[in-house]
Amino acid sequence: MTGQTFDVAVIGGGVAGVAAAAELARDASVVLIEREDQPGYHASGRSAALFAPNYGSGPMQELTLQSADFFTAPPEGFGTLLSPRGFVFIAREDQLASLPKSLPQVSGAELEAEVPLIRKGYAAGAAWNEGASDIDVHALMQGYLRLAKARGAVVMTGAEVRGLSPGWQVETSKGSLRARVVVNAAGAWVDEVAKLAGVAPLGFTPMRRSACTVAAPEGLDIGKVPMIVDADEEFYLKPEAGRLMISLADETPSPPCDAQPEELDLAVGVDRAMQACDVQVRRLESRWAGLRTFAPDRAPVVGFDPAAEGFFWMGGHGGTGVQTAPAMGRLVADLVRGDAPEDAALAAEIAPGRFGC
Repeated sequence: MTGQTFDVAVIGGGVAGVAAAAELARDASVVLIEREDQPGYHASGRSAALFAPNYGSGPMQELTLQSADFFTAPPEGFGTLLSPRGFVFIAREDQLASLPKSLPQVSGAELEAEVPLIRKGYAAGAAWNEGASDIDVHALMQGYLRLAKARGAVVMTGAEVRGLSPGWQVETSKGSLRARVVVNAAGAWVDEVAKLAGVAPLGFTPMRRSACTVAAPEGLDIGKVPMIVDADEEFYLKPEAGRLMISLADETPSPPCDAQPEELDLAVGVDRAMQACDVQVRRLESRWAGLRTFAPDRAPVVGFDPAAEGFFWMGGHGGTGVQTAPAMGRLVADLVRGDAPEDAALAAEIAPGRFGC
């Protein structure tokens, strides 16, 4: 590998980075560099994995909608990526104003009839986020990896980037290489990679979120349980591999790291879920944490840095990297090639130049 030259080096093997590598490899030589032993180890592998068209900031929602066709009719080699899953925001009486007004509203009684898991008398109202589905993240990731490799992309795992100098000379723990363009898709480490390249960081903040799984109530038809999200996002609950996943939906600033769950956050999340739902938790079956990384305005950042030729930002997915990956991959490929993006207005809205860099 040492001394090899590529058109594009994608740094970061989360699902968004892998999607971009696969799209770029259609007509460019590409190397995907991942510091862990397998792609998707961090945020992508710890996602709630839901396709929810009305979740996230405006640009994230638009990218999700632009990804819908890919998810519903994926290319050969990806398999079935979506399975239907309801998604409902629930509100106590004091939270009714927090329900999204753009979504269909139901009363607390109607919610209880539709979702028997909701504890009677808890919710005063709810809003349905229609069109939500579970995403098979493993199938999505493996499909993109196969596609990238079939198009000639080189995938380097266990390769930590240790130096970047204009050219671009990329020094890794497995040797050095050159690339005309560097795509910074490093997730929680996106600002750290910029610093290595001598590029001014944009102020991304990784946010820790802890989650756990618990046993489902005996006799519960878990296939009919929607994702249940507090109107103020004070907790969420959703089916996960025959169990129930619970999270406080916390956002705790963290340095980029292999995030570990916070026991107090787990306990508070479980307590809130038990207040809202007819669930008795005796023990936690599993627990984990992930980092959701946000730009200062909580919108993604995609595009060439105005002050560093060939340095391309791809960060700030904020927990939507999985559901926006198809559209994000296409957008990155268009911009790196110099082609007109399918949505020029959106591309301008999320360009890094908005931060005055």
